[in-house]
Amino acid sequence: MDTFSLAIDSKSSLTSFSRGANIAVVGAGGGIGKALVERLSMDENKPNVIALNRSDLRRSGWKGLFKSLELENESSIKEASEFIKRKMGTLSAVIVATGLLHDDTGIKPEKSWSALDPYSIERVYRVNTVGPALVAKYFLPLLDNNCKSVFACLSARVGSIADNDLGGWYAYRASKAALNMMLKNFSIELRRKNKSAVCVGLHPGTVRTKLSKLFSNNVSPESIVSPELAAINLLSVLNDLTVRDSGKIFAYDGSVIPY
Repeated sequence: MDTFSLAIDSKSSLTSFSRGANIAVVGAGGGIGKALVERLSMDENKPNVIALNRSDLRRSGWKGLFKSLELENESSIKEASEFIKRKMGTLSAVIVATGLLHDDTGIKPEKSWSALDPYSIERVYRVNTVGPALVAKYFLPLLDNNCKSVFACLSARVGSIADNDLGGWYAYRASKAALNMMLKNFSIELRRKNKSAVCVGLHPGTVRTKLSKLFSNNVSPESIVSPELAAINLLSVLNDLTVRDSGKIFAYDGSVIPY
């Protein structure tokens, strides 16, 4: 059984956030999500971390605050937000670290339009677009109004329409492009309701996780990073964000990805 091993140094990545900031990680049982909660739990800024995941992470050694959340169930998302409001009040950051590219039911990236399947398209959209959007529906109102706060979702460079020169991966590309539009819309409404808040998408790069396993053999080894390094990179990007960055999509190195 996997355990939450704290094998990362304790250097702070959150100097722009208030000490003891409340941070929620959705999808905390995945490769990147797990690395994020590990990293956050060791940060010198002492954030209060709540891990949100479909399966109970306490069975895998997580000793922090936990609440179950099923990304494809709106009632579950709402219940998790209400739990956080009771336990923590407001949040300084929400990181949605979820995504679906392929699974054991036959969903996989399409190489041609001939491979398009309605069930696969709908499922990929539910996980990559609808689920994060519903998290935003209930979690954006929890963002702190009095200091810097961030809502961030894992997006992907392949979701960029301007950057698409290869084609393929129809459902995944389209679902991430749709997520990017959701994030842009959220940022506009958020600007009117919470002037201290930032809403962004994050591209983690190619990370050594279950999601990338299917195609990692086609990527040079030096281009693949560990979940631990991905978490460090993403938190560094979050730390550098200002309200002027709201609505943008950022790569792991802090560069802006075009829509």
